[in-house]
Amino acid sequence: MSGAAPAYSLRELRERYGGEVIGDADLRVSRVATLENAGPDAIAFFANPRYLRHLQTTRAAAVILGPDARDAATVPRIVCENPYAYFARVSALLNPVRGTEPGVHATAQVHPEARVHRGAEVGPFAVIERGAQVGDGAVIGASSYLGEAVRVGEDTRLYAGVTIYARCVIGDRTVIHSGAVIGADGFGIAFDRDRWVKVPQVGAVRIGNDVEIGANTTIDRGAIDDTVIEDGVKLDNQIQIAHNVHVGAHTAIAACTGIAGSVRIGRYCRIGGLVGIAGHVEIADNVEISGHTGVTRSIEQAGAYSGVYPFEPNRAWRQNAAQVRHLAQMAKRIAALEDAIDRLRSES
Repeated sequence: MSGAAPAYSLRELRERYGGEVIGDADLRVSRVATLENAGPDAIAFFANPRYLRHLQTTRAAAVILGPDARDAATVPRIVCENPYAYFARVSALLNPVRGTEPGVHATAQVHPEARVHRGAEVGPFAVIERGAQVGDGAVIGASSYLGEAVRVGEDTRLYAGVTIYARCVIGDRTVIHSGAVIGADGFGIAFDRDRWVKVPQVGAVRIGNDVEIGANTTIDRGAIDDTVIEDGVKLDNQIQIAHNVHVGAHTAIAACTGIAGSVRIGRYCRIGGLVGIAGHVEIADNVEISGHTGVTRSIEQAGAYSGVYPFEPNRAWRQNAAQVRHLAQMAKRIAALEDAIDRLRSES
């Protein structure tokens, strides 16, 4: 982006996003920064008490903080209910994404029967196959591939090297980062006598509006019905979503999570990194799953769930792990002891 960085006064930020300004409302900021590294043109945010010392010594021009911390700073500040979300909006305002530059690059390959809106941008060496559609304001990054009959919505952005297999549908205002693969075959195989037989994957992938998909994330096409990612879902990098998974609206999933086939995940769920979800389970709305958790059965109630054993010194972990191997035997011995105690009580 060329030209001077945009700058906004605290008053203008309040008019856009609400909150209360304490101090000089005409103070202008042009960038965001951390409390520790901010300079006199920057705005920072405070949402975690462990950074209180940085708040008290920050060189930021202004800070965003919550009602509980309104008097903990001396610099001009915006007080709001959710400082991190407020900061995210301010950061987006001060760091706008490069706009679309309509047109098809000379090295791109667009099939004559594809339809690319004149307001869309198609980058170098991109390939768009027969019957594909690209909406107004969309950006198809360099070396990206759209298979036959793919549909990409308005103002959606595919960064360089994204692959969308045939018949998949991408909604409006969605962002897909480099290396993502949408619509590859799901892992459908059937064992017959002495070999595996491939099950054709004839479904597709349907992705809603305002979704973000991280780099190198893969979403498999459905075996028969479609794999579905609803509106507002946020997927981190290097996630695997298998065939026929259904992810509910506004769910967020962190990196390296693996989701097996035919899982249904509810709305507004939060799933940590390196979570493993076994196939054919259902997860209710508003479920939070801690990182490294293994989910092997359905979760029917909203709430927070964890399944990782906390770390400890290696020697202690080895001792405890050795005992875990004998839990079944210990349970039988305890049951036998309880029976013996019950008999003694009944005889006394």
